[in-house]
Amino acid sequence: MALNKATSRNPWTFIPTLYFAEGVPYILINAVSVIFYKRMGVDNATLAFWTSFLYLPWVLKMLWGPIVDTHATKRIWILGTQFAMTICLGLVAAVIQLPVFFAVTLIAFFAAAFVSATHDIAADGFYMLALSKDDQALFVGIRSTFYRFAMIFGQGLIVWLAGRLEVSTGNIPGSWALCFGFAAVLFGVVAVYHRFMLPYPASDRAGSKSTEHRSAWVDVFSTYFKQEKIGIIIAFILLYRFGEAFLVKMASPFFLDGLAKGGLGLSTSEVGIVYGTIGVGCLLAGGIIGGIVLKKYGLRKCLWPMAIIINIPMYVYVVLSQMQPSVYVAAPMVALEQFSYGFGFTAYMVYLMFVARGEYKTSHFAISTGLMALGMMLPGLVSGYLQNLLGYQHFFILTAVLGIPGIITLFFIPLPEDEKQSQN
Repeated sequence: MALNKATSRNPWTFIPTLYFAEGVPYILINAVSVIFYKRMGVDNATLAFWTSFLYLPWVLKMLWGPIVDTHATKRIWILGTQFAMTICLGLVAAVIQLPVFFAVTLIAFFAAAFVSATHDIAADGFYMLALSKDDQALFVGIRSTFYRFAMIFGQGLIVWLAGRLEVSTGNIPGSWALCFGFAAVLFGVVAVYHRFMLPYPASDRAGSKSTEHRSAWVDVFSTYFKQEKIGIIIAFILLYRFGEAFLVKMASPFFLDGLAKGGLGLSTSEVGIVYGTIGVGCLLAGGIIGGIVLKKYGLRKCLWPMAIIINIPMYVYVVLSQMQPSVYVAAPMVALEQFSYGFGFTAYMVYLMFVARGEYKTSHFAISTGLMALGMMLPGLVSGYLQNLLGYQHFFILTAVLGIPGIITLFFIPLPEDEKQSQN
């Protein structure tokens, strides 16, 4: 029992699995669900509308963050949410072959989204409590790497496996049931592992529920929204990824739809390889290289070029929809658009860090990321309807046009006087 009550452990024994567990639900809920519903015969407008609502918990998680801080320990929240996630994914797997699968799986995904957003809060808090300052700096790259492995696991391996099972069994619902069941079992194993391996940091305890704490919670929001030029800052946060926010829900349906419908006619497994593995790998490479460039040249010099580069994906999809090439031509083009997106996205995240200043830096960053999620959710709600109305070719042209307002905001947003400020 003394071993289980250890106040500290080697971070290698729990940080990689903790952040893998943080990434898997996010990618399953927000990306894999789109491919799953498409393969189950749900039309683009319906799947885009309802899966976009799954962003809502990440929009609102800043509102219940104080509850995680003031009730129970971060360790208890982590274990509770991981076991709850196992149940949610298991429910998805159990009902896929039922006639009411769409409504029930959507409810399960929505519950899983709230659980996952809460897990994010607890895991990030636990990271700061369980690791020393030196280890926090050392493992920031490790946690990011294993979060990215989770993206490849979900959008790559799970989708590829589902596609292989579709071919070998001829049963699409059964194939996806097996894949989500596999994810549920894996998550359950991770939860049990963490039950025994997560340390019990002495500082991990329920916070104060005092009036002072509630007052500080109010101060977080008042100080954020009283910042100079906050209106244009919010416009930047909402519009920087505006074109991509319309595009992202339609990317997988575009790959899967046949040539006659304007798509590329790829198989499920090919989408798992091209978009979920090659694409995600290039996305991660773009982010890493973007970070290196930002560190060298600073935000002021990089923001404009990166804002332009992040819009390259929309033009790639315009070309893809016009050419409708084979998978061998589509793959390198997807690699280019994902690399461009990852590269351009780094400036966006660094700017959100710049906006998160003062006494409540962490909470201000949470508000900014909540607004970021809102900026992805709202366009996604109507993206499927627009695609059905316009067809893929004209829809992707529209997304390219919708990328322009985000660039216009760059003329007005405040920037750090000292470039190195953006890295703090």
